[in-house]
Amino acid sequence: MTHPATEAFGAALPFGLDPFQRQACELVEDGRSVLVAAPTGAGKTIVAEFAIHLTLAAPTGRVFYTTPMKALSNQKFRELQAVYGDDAGLLTGDSSIRGDARVVVMTTEVLRNMLYEGRDLSDLEHVVMDEVHYLADRFRGAVWEEVIIHLPRHVRMVSLSATVSNAEEFGDWLQAVRGETSLVVSEHRPVPLEGHVLVRGSLVDLFDSRGDAEQHRPSRELVERTRGSDGSAAHGHRDRGGHNRHVGRGQQGRKGQRRGAVARDSFSWRGDRRPARVDRSALIELLDDASMLPAICFIFSRKGCDAAVEQVLRGGVSLTTAEERGEIRALVEERTRRLDESDLAVLGFWEWVDGLERGVAAHHAGLLPVFKEIVEELFQRRLLRVVFATETLALGINMPARTVVLEQLEKFNGEARVRITPGEYTQLTGRAGRRGIDTEGHSVIAWTGEQTPQEIANLASRRSYPLQSSFRPTYNMAVNLIDRFGVARTRGVLETSFAQFQADRSVVQLARKVVDQRASLAGYAESMTCHLGDFAEYAALRRESSDLERESQRNGMSHAERDALQHRLRDLRALMRSHPCHACPERESHARWGERYWRLRRDVDKADQQISRRTGQVAERFDRICDVLRTLEYVVPGDDGESSVTEAGDRLRRIYGERDLLVAESLRRGLWTHLDAADLAALVCALVFEPRRGEQASERHLPGGPFRDALAATTTLWAELDDLERAKRLPGSEPPQTGLSVAMHRWARGAHLDVVLRDTDLAAGDFVRWVRQTVDVLEQLQDVGTARIRRTARDAVERIRRGVVDLGQEAS
Repeated sequence: MTHPATEAFGAALPFGLDPFQRQACELVEDGRSVLVAAPTGAGKTIVAEFAIHLTLAAPTGRVFYTTPMKALSNQKFRELQAVYGDDAGLLTGDSSIRGDARVVVMTTEVLRNMLYEGRDLSDLEHVVMDEVHYLADRFRGAVWEEVIIHLPRHVRMVSLSATVSNAEEFGDWLQAVRGETSLVVSEHRPVPLEGHVLVRGSLVDLFDSRGDAEQHRPSRELVERTRGSDGSAAHGHRDRGGHNRHVGRGQQGRKGQRRGAVARDSFSWRGDRRPARVDRSALIELLDDASMLPAICFIFSRKGCDAAVEQVLRGGVSLTTAEERGEIRALVEERTRRLDESDLAVLGFWEWVDGLERGVAAHHAGLLPVFKEIVEELFQRRLLRVVFATETLALGINMPARTVVLEQLEKFNGEARVRITPGEYTQLTGRAGRRGIDTEGHSVIAWTGEQTPQEIANLASRRSYPLQSSFRPTYNMAVNLIDRFGVARTRGVLETSFAQFQADRSVVQLARKVVDQRASLAGYAESMTCHLGDFAEYAALRRESSDLERESQRNGMSHAERDALQHRLRDLRALMRSHPCHACPERESHARWGERYWRLRRDVDKADQQISRRTGQVAERFDRICDVLRTLEYVVPGDDGESSVTEAGDRLRRIYGERDLLVAESLRRGLWTHLDAADLAALVCALVFEPRRGEQASERHLPGGPFRDALAATTTLWAELDDLERAKRLPGSEPPQTGLSVAMHRWARGAHLDVVLRDTDLAAGDFVRWVRQTVDVLEQLQDVGTARIRRTARDAVERIRRGVVDLGQEAS
């Protein structure tokens, strides 16, 4: 027996070890780091649990279990505490529970901060990086790369990722920066996924067979059912025994309760016979009758999720027994007993509880955090049957279902409606199928007539989910690294990032393409050669003439502009007529080659610019950041030519967030010294708050006096820093946003929740999220500010961390 620890661990599991789990555990037992890429629900965390088991079997040694979000950390802590008791601890921005335990769950930011603080991690054996594909996230992803680069070399990593199409590339980078890292990839789902399409009240199989799935071919029945636009197809659904029946009115549910009136179809229809929206009551009844509950229905809108719950409650849906309703009530009462009576109505508490007791709920970022926690726990305990959720639920929260429903295959990305990608489809449907409970999972796509069956089949068949780095140096990162390594070594460290690794690889591919294009250019140049003269010169005149002719068709030109353009056109035509190549009998043949030449030349020039930008792009950004830091004297050059961090730079080292430099410089200039607690909370809120697209804040009701003066000074400082950044060829930033400052000021002065929410268009959960982000910065001010700022920040935290903000531990 070459791997006794793996054998013993596997023997104790109820299902034993799958091949990929066994392979990964054996590699961990051999002392290697591993990257495990497998579908959601495949059991990747077994490998992490083995690393914990292996470490705790020794007399000493610790394990850190990192996640990208506090919600995931809280959930994982509860799971590990149930197994390991006091050997499990938790460290997040909100909670510190047994931080010196042998197994500590934490957010990735906490570990990053430990590394920058120079904590002694000599007893750390393993770091689990759960949901490591999160490094593609543009807001938090860079933290993963910082941790991976800076972890001590003796620490072995267990990286767990969803299935990504470039896992080998990511594994190669881990091998390069960490050494001795093995890649374990599994495409196998332990619970097979059956695809269906909801067509006019019927559940139709997406594929006839597995072979058709591999060939990306939709089932014949789906093609037939979606062919007509008159709705004449049979309105029945085929249950798992192959029988057809339709969804009728007043049909009996599985608990013998008469439902409310249910439409014949699962859709309401527009005049052109295209579906307008799903009738969720009919859909739930259909899934219930087919034994396909519990289900998660993904709707890419918070309002849409809430409206769906309201719709099914109005439809009379009830999916729970009296005993289950009692369990639900008991859990809700226990977890919300600290809620203020005055807040219940504004939170929609009674309507929310009514939905829970009927087995239906919404889950999205606008919910109060404790409400989300309750929904998650009830779903895990199989007390909820249907959850309408936004895609944020697919980011790692453990809420597996038997069925996943996608009502739309499009979502709003902040700028336009776009189709979801195959990778997003895989991530969303990965929730379907519970290991040890279901023999198969189900995905249901609601057919809207906007996609063809073939397009749906292509989406469900492909597993393309490339992992792209979001890493970029920040001011805080720069001063921390300079303090530890100096400028020269830091540049080398940053060049080991996954971002640069990917850029370098893309440069190689781009350069190879340019070589081929240059060979083609030479061929085009030869083909347009004219015995009468320089045809490239003549082709350039023709091209400019054509461009100007197109330009002359543009509306809105002034008379002077149009006259200048016509004058230039006359000159060009005269030059063309006088050019020797104009008289060539093969002129048009040469011209076609010339057009191809110029088009390709433009592509080559563009590729050359891309190569120039990508080569050393991370280090170049670092150099520009260093220029800003030197200008502001956060970093100064020493006699030995190496830079060192000043006292101001040391303060910046301990300030984390998007506004790190603005916060540090405001403190240095004393802009906030005379603010009281409510004013400081309102001003810090203006630094963290991000309004919705197109939302404008009114200045009319902002607090006066010292707050107005401090806000004006801070905004002027922001403009100075923005000008400096742009002068150093950095992108700059957005000005402070006061859209939530009035509400934050009133909250800090003790206003009730209903009064505060009237000042905003925010849901309670969004308000709590912004308050907690404000608290995060205020707590940093307690560490780095002057004595007066520290006292004010401490007072501000006590004032705003109350009521719904302080209820539960989960945070977005």
